[in-house]
Amino acid sequence: MLHRERLSPPRYVYPGDEWKIIEKQFYPDFIGQMETIFALSNGYLGMRGTFEEGRPFYNHGNFINGFYESWPIVYGEKAYGFAKTGQTIVNLHDLKIIRLFVDDEPFFLPTADLKEFTRTLNMKEGTLTRDLLWEMPSGKLVSIKSTRLVSFEHRHLAVIHYEVTVLNSTAPVVISSEITPHRTIRGTDGDPRDTRVFREKVLNPRAKIAEDMRLILGFRTQNSLMSIGCGYEHTLDTDNPVTWESESSDDDGRVVFTVEAQPKAPVRITKWMSFHTSRKTPPEDLCKRAERTLFRAKRNGFKAILDSQKQFLADYWRVCDVRMVVNEGRGGRSAEEWQQAVRWNLYQLCQASVRAEGAGIPAKGLTGDGYEGHYFWDIEIYVLPSLIYTTPRIAKNLLQFRHSMLEKARQRARDVNQKGALFPWRTINGDEASAYYAAGTAQYHINADIMFALKKYVQVTGDFDFLYREGAEMLVETARMWRDIGFFSARKNNRFCIHGVTGPDEYNTVVNNNAYTNLMARENLWFAAGTVEDLQRKDAGLYQSLVDKTGLEYTEVEEWRRAANNMYIPYDEELGIHPQDDSFLDKKEWDIEGTPEDKFPLLLHFHPLVIYRHRVIKQADLVLALFLLSHEFTEEEKARDFDYYDRLTTGDSSLSVGIQSIVASEIGQHKKSVEYARYAVLMDLADIGGNVGHGCHIASIGAAWMVLVYGFAGMRDQNGRISFNPRLPEACSLFRFCLMIRNSLLQIELRPETAAYRLLEGEHLTIYHAEKKVELTPGAAEVVCAYAATPSA
Repeated sequence: MLHRERLSPPRYVYPGDEWKIIEKQFYPDFIGQMETIFALSNGYLGMRGTFEEGRPFYNHGNFINGFYESWPIVYGEKAYGFAKTGQTIVNLHDLKIIRLFVDDEPFFLPTADLKEFTRTLNMKEGTLTRDLLWEMPSGKLVSIKSTRLVSFEHRHLAVIHYEVTVLNSTAPVVISSEITPHRTIRGTDGDPRDTRVFREKVLNPRAKIAEDMRLILGFRTQNSLMSIGCGYEHTLDTDNPVTWESESSDDDGRVVFTVEAQPKAPVRITKWMSFHTSRKTPPEDLCKRAERTLFRAKRNGFKAILDSQKQFLADYWRVCDVRMVVNEGRGGRSAEEWQQAVRWNLYQLCQASVRAEGAGIPAKGLTGDGYEGHYFWDIEIYVLPSLIYTTPRIAKNLLQFRHSMLEKARQRARDVNQKGALFPWRTINGDEASAYYAAGTAQYHINADIMFALKKYVQVTGDFDFLYREGAEMLVETARMWRDIGFFSARKNNRFCIHGVTGPDEYNTVVNNNAYTNLMARENLWFAAGTVEDLQRKDAGLYQSLVDKTGLEYTEVEEWRRAANNMYIPYDEELGIHPQDDSFLDKKEWDIEGTPEDKFPLLLHFHPLVIYRHRVIKQADLVLALFLLSHEFTEEEKARDFDYYDRLTTGDSSLSVGIQSIVASEIGQHKKSVEYARYAVLMDLADIGGNVGHGCHIASIGAAWMVLVYGFAGMRDQNGRISFNPRLPEACSLFRFCLMIRNSLLQIELRPETAAYRLLEGEHLTIYHAEKKVELTPGAAEVVCAYAATPSA
């Protein structure tokens, strides 16, 4: 259930295109949204899609993944074990600024007479371009073109190629290329999903390199003591008479080019930008690193950088593209618009992850500072499935990053009086940063979520070496936590119960026996026990290493199995449903239909205690379990559970609609499945949540991929058995995508009545179409299977 209309930008300004997001005129009504949609990132470095001139803007944004400032969390009343230190991603100095003056008049978009304007995000080339024609009051015509990219191949590099041409006259032209500190203009207006605003100075100058057209500044954060070196270099190309001068302080600087422009003689400036960060390296050394990056980039030239960007994306799309032909007919979205939306979501997954090395993926990627740049369980449950099946190396990097946090997770468990390890609910550096335990720290299910993703990764890739060397250590410590927090309850027939936790739904907190948590904890315990038993049997050396690292006693494994085998799963015989938790059905039902639309999301308009007293859901909880652990429920149970919880779900979280679509598809509610799928795919492009100006919803984008693959294609991957039961929407005439499975590249092509499977790379692969076994070998013809029944929407 959703209570917000889609805010789709007008099609005459933003037309459909399969590979591009195009803006045909300057349209300030959508400035915040388009800064997010046009943002560029490579997973390490991100730049919002603000204009080169620096104005107008909603939020200048330049971010490095994992580069944060810390601050003490202040409580009115403290309690034992509360998180002590917050972390917030730093909005860095803006290197994108290029100001233009012609005849000493500034170019300013809101007042300029624009005869032509096109801004384009090209998802094949990885560039943001702008091409406009400015007519001055004097009649002079000025062409302004720019191409911006954040390099995928070169992790620390971004580039702007900027070209100005006076077409019909001579004119003095001044181009000021700048680096300016971030200055906060926008407040948070009390929205907890937004970011902390620093009023004090965060970045303290420590180093500077200034030479010719090059300026590199070094800083250290005030509290977290992280270091950064960032700066620019330039390449100038013009036949016009030109001079330049450079000026700088410890905190900003500029190179000012003065040109006597001749008619139709372009001025081309390439601005090379680099960022290097570290927790330990001095700023002076980072400035030297940035200088080397800039030197190499300038030596290689813009064409070489652009060519490498295109080649990177050609390789990415070969595996990760989803081809979908959908035409909803009159009043609906065209085939081009559907394909555009699907590819934009896939492109955001690329931008958020490909160079996220030694870090997680923030909730907003690097498209905005919403949620303070924190990492949540979103990574493992919503984002990792797509990465495991398309870019498994990146999925492994993210799991290794979680492993690097294990010692801090052990400490966090001790902080809350538990054994084992408890991964932080929200974090950047591994320390818990949630100041609100009820809807944050109490979500212990994050432990099981990470282990669920680990299991999926191992089963799909066959990387048991990672499981035994690193994953097993996490499994032991998370299993210990579950056995410690739970107990065998005499009141529940000696079933294993878990009390005082919060599930994925943040409108029902600190509850007993949250069904999702108990189900996922059971999976965690079984997986841990099985892995330790396999390791002991297969590799005595690695098993002894695990014992040495964890102090494992084999009797613990037996206890994990006993707890898992006797896990209490709530079920109401009268209603025939699984209650979300022990007390959920006892609460008064919230009058969703009677709540005015301007009172959603509820979290911004009602005290938490008011919400907690009611039977109302922020995001998919039990329904998420129906999807992730589909094999644990009968078809009848899924249908009853879905129907019951669907009407109680507000849609206040972007994490719901994708999961609701998948489950609706599985139980045969195809019309509702397509409706929710549309919301999932358009979550950001149509600003369904009303806050896309804060950044993309990366988890929702991951859910959009799952809607396509797990929903429409009907894929299930229980215990490494890959099966498909396609359920195409009625308006879809073609659906084609690829998956990487145990070093094999599988292509799936679905049409209204048939599914075709072809092995593009690899030795041999066994999959299932419905219950039919399909054997695939390389070079063989595709295997075509008919549907058991014609799917419909």
